[in-house]
Amino acid sequence: MKLTPAAVEQLRTLLDQPEPKLIKVGVRNRGCSGLAYHLEYVDKPGAFDELVEQDGVRVLVDSKALFSIIGSEMDWKEDKLNQRFVFKNPNIKDECGCGESFMV
Repeated sequence: MKLTPAAVEQLRTLLDQPEPKLIKVGVRNRGCSGLAYHLEYVDKPGAFDELVEQDGVRVLVDSKALFSIIGSEMDWKEDKLNQRFVFKNPNIKDECGCGESFMV
């Protein structure tokens, strides 16, 4: 997984805490197409989690999500109504109409 400069800056902001934590990216069963991205703070990596380090920012990829998001790019987008991480995933075969979930 690659991180855009905007994602790196936002992750750096989120990780700048008194007690350092890691952010873990994974997927969960959700939505009409089956899978949705899930981000959470964790204290330590799981046994088989993949560590992505870019420009001094470290992010974990959940071992159960590796095949679903391999080759993806994580970006940070802001507009007048929303602020969110978005993913460009080359493995997606189908998405729901609202873009909330996907299928690989």
